[in-house]
Amino acid sequence: MKAAIITGASVGIGRATAQAFLDEGFNVFNLARRECPIAAVTNLACDLANVQAIARCAEKLTATLANCTEVALVHNASQMRKDSANDCASDSLEAVLATNVIAINSLNQLLLPAMPSSSSLLYVGSTLAEKAVANSFSYVVSKHAQLGMMRASCQDLMGSGIHTAMICPGFTDTEMLRAHLGNDPEVAQAIAGMNSFARFIEPEEIAELIRWAHHNPVINGAVLHANLGQKES
Repeated sequence: MKAAIITGASVGIGRATAQAFLDEGFNVFNLARRECPIAAVTNLACDLANVQAIARCAEKLTATLANCTEVALVHNASQMRKDSANDCASDSLEAVLATNVIAINSLNQLLLPAMPSSSSLLYVGSTLAEKAVANSFSYVVSKHAQLGMMRASCQDLMGSGIHTAMICPGFTDTEMLRAHLGNDPEVAQAIAGMNSFARFIEPEEIAELIRWAHHNPVINGAVLHANLGQKES
């Protein structure tokens, strides 16, 4: 049996990734507060900011992993807020890090020991894992932390047969991005114009890269840029 465990597979990149793995015969599990609307996906209700909820989901998954020949663990869920270096309360930063960083570590600690060789540990990052923009302070901090986690994971998993990578999408047409932009069509058009093709990336394009990364351990420890060629600011 093959399994794909995806956080935040309810919408956007996560949902598209769930479909990509389903199409390949994987059993797909969604860890999120909202259910994935794809009927074949197994939904495990999970508040990723709650370590007890994560532990309960991991316990349910452990028996499944024992019967798997390969597992894709895809850390996709993220929280994005409008904030800045001089306007980000520490409790707000802590809440973002709980979802975007601590939840990843909690799942890794619980699931990696049960994952067979030929598995993958994939982080869905952002172009903001390697650069910054204004008014996305906590998100930028968390994505930089995810990049460090991926690189450290690569070193610590040497010899296990489990490979890792970070997929860094550019501006992708998701609910989260639209909300962050205030659902303003003019702003969306301006942002979409910041790459070589003057359009948003489709979630399915990122999903295909995630699926490919799972099957290709040669990219172990790599950052895979998926941004249609962004213009330098």
